[in-house]
Amino acid sequence: MTKASNSVALQNEAKVKNWIIGISIAIPLAVAVLLFMPAKITSLGDWVYFLPHLNAVINTAASIALIVGLVFIKQKKYSLHGATMTVAFVLGAVFLVSYVIYHGAAESTSFGGEGIVRPIYYFLLISHILLAAVALFPILFAYYYGYTDQKEKHRKVVKFAYPIWLYVSVTGVIVYLMISPYYTH
Repeated sequence: MTKASNSVALQNEAKVKNWIIGISIAIPLAVAVLLFMPAKITSLGDWVYFLPHLNAVINTAASIALIVGLVFIKQKKYSLHGATMTVAFVLGAVFLVSYVIYHGAAESTSFGGEGIVRPIYYFLLISHILLAAVALFPILFAYYYGYTDQKEKHRKVVKFAYPIWLYVSVTGVIVYLMISPYYTH
């Protein structure tokens, strides 16, 4: 690589990093606003009440893709690993759009469980929310480094990104299963 092309590559990477940082801040802020806004967007209709169920299916599929991606990388099947992680990434993006639509249009459901299940639910929910809020940052960097074949940077980021991503994905399904009996629609 020449000095000029190396300089352009570094400038492009700096732009990508700025975008990743911006997206990693903007999306959790937007989700927080949607969750806590006083008036919901009711004009979307009742179809939005199907979205939590769809989100659970998407999260389950993403969890499976993440686990299969790990198996592929352990087997040194790099192209299959990349394809599987892209599936997980796309599923995550679709989930995020669906999640934003639902929480922009529907009131939050209260958990009605009692006894020992209640603190377990809230522990999973709170840890899920906190990690989901920070997960996008390492996930986007891991995906970018993997996509651009920057193996060393990818490996370093994945040590943090993968367990967070898998935890958020799996606990999303568990939280759904625990609260689903309390959905009113």
